Amino acid sequence: MSQIWYHWHRVWIYVALLVPLAVVATMILARLRPSRSLRHSIGEVGMVLGTLPWVWMILTPMKLPPGARTVYLIPLTDLYKQFEIGMGFWVFQIGGNLMVLFALGFFARLRFPDRAKPLVLLGFGGLFSLTLELLQHAFTGGRVFSVDDVLLNAAGCALGSLTQPLLAKAGSALRPSGELAP
Repeated sequence: MSQIWYHWHRVWIYVALLVPLAVVATMILARLRPSRSLRHSIGEVGMVLGTLPWVWMILTPMKLPPGARTVYLIPLTDLYKQFEIGMGFWVFQIGGNLMVLFALGFFARLRFPDRAKPLVLLGFGGLFSLTLELLQHAFTGGRVFSVDDVLLNAAGCALGSLTQPLLAKAGSALRPSGELAP
């Protein structure tokens, strides 16, 4: 856990500092909309703020051990190699990859309730994740291109879209009218 904080603490500090700006941006967007929909504004800002730190981390150069394999095109081979490193590492890798596009799926469902269905977001998440992996492989040194990352990122986007209605049903999300729930 300390190694994760060592590598990524700046990202999370900057994101925490952006939260007040995100709140202001949400309120401004809601006021500028003809519909004054707070729900749509929260969805748009949430998609950006929730996905941005993960994209930043994916595109940050890292150092790999000499001779490390940098491309995994066969599904589950990278996950198997990570499992050999240790269960803790494996769990962090799976959890982190699921979280990369989770916020995108969650807030897309809030912003576009009619169009953002889980299968649509699974496909979109897969294409977006593939784009990130290709950018990472082409322009960022010391990173690994893995089909497993693409699959887990896409699954995270779909899981986010499935989670949003569950929270809405529990009464802790926004009402369709755009007002905050009591």
